[in-house]
Amino acid sequence: MTEAVSPLAPKSYPEMPAIAGVRIETAEIGIKYQGRTDLMIMVFDPGTEVAGVFTQSKCPSAPVDLCRVNLPGGKARILVVNSGNANAFTGRKGHAATAQTAEAAAAALGCAASEVFLASTGVIGEPLDAGKFIGHLPRLVSAAQGDRWLQAARAIMTTDTYPKVATRSAEIDGVSVQLNGIAKGAGMIAPDMATMLSFIVTDAAIPAAVLQEMLSALVKPTFNAITVDSDTSTSDTVLLFATGQQAGPGAADAHDALYAGFRAALLSLMEDLALQVVRDGEGARKQVEITVTGAVSDHSAGRIARSIANSPLVKTAVAGEDANWGRVVMAVGKAGEEADRDRLAIWFGDIRVAVGGERDPDYSEEEVSAVMRREEIPITVDLGLGEGRARVWTCDLTKAYVEINGDYRS
Repeated sequence: MTEAVSPLAPKSYPEMPAIAGVRIETAEIGIKYQGRTDLMIMVFDPGTEVAGVFTQSKCPSAPVDLCRVNLPGGKARILVVNSGNANAFTGRKGHAATAQTAEAAAAALGCAASEVFLASTGVIGEPLDAGKFIGHLPRLVSAAQGDRWLQAARAIMTTDTYPKVATRSAEIDGVSVQLNGIAKGAGMIAPDMATMLSFIVTDAAIPAAVLQEMLSALVKPTFNAITVDSDTSTSDTVLLFATGQQAGPGAADAHDALYAGFRAALLSLMEDLALQVVRDGEGARKQVEITVTGAVSDHSAGRIARSIANSPLVKTAVAGEDANWGRVVMAVGKAGEEADRDRLAIWFGDIRVAVGGERDPDYSEEEVSAVMRREEIPITVDLGLGEGRARVWTCDLTKAYVEINGDYRS
């Protein structure tokens, strides 16, 4: 973990209320780091429903494989997460470690192994010694409490410089429900389902199938709309748990008006966590919002927005506070999507810098330089071809990113 906290870190953390039906505990095991917590468990009451989305990487981690096997059951009793070792590309040893952990967690709680969910984050290719921590699970289960959300977020950090937490409330047919979430992520961040690790818990009574439909839909404009470095992790996992402690009339349709407030709160919470990940991008000093409009389709707009957001040349220009809109033109042109040079318009903030295939005649270097000095920089591109639009968030690319990743295994 880097020493300096990102300048984009939140100035304070929200008060995270306890959620009925879930208890949390953390521990310092020494999996990779010394002097910091690196193991976290969440213990759920019986009847807790679960939904999840996972990496689309063709080289997924062993914990992702286990979660995919258990997810169709729709029930969860315990989540075990370690940092410092991703347990990815670890072959038979990796799958043995997940099986050993799941069996130990199930025994510690007295539940079925199919109700255990695991996640790991850290170095790829290093075997994970589950023996280091499974002996601690009975003690952690007994000690778990409901008010340890910030500690949980700290325990899953790797190169993160601050813990990421968010909370929201909503009503379902007059019944008040709470949602809490944590996330980790700073590098190897590019959307291809959810990105990084995130765990969200609500006390609402919502069936697993409904949770799954909501989560799958809402990752697109949130976790799937961020990128730090264009690299999709082997371990990307987002899990949504509903403990059902605030029971109320349910519905089998995720789009039922009954869930409108809950969906809005879940969307807001997920966007909050996603933006915190971007703002803690390794070495980041600036948050960048890329908006593409006027594309032939939303899909096309999304591909163009990601082409801009992932361009090292665009990102280094932002780091240098240089409004080099020519690099944006380059990124649009290389995206492989329909575009017309002579219809293109580009804005940095509210300053239009290019239009009609050339620099805007009213372009002011002084005005646009003022925009580039901000911590949050909006870049807008209008293709002038259709109604398609997309929004993607990213961060700048600084020397610190190279230093952090060059020293990661040291």
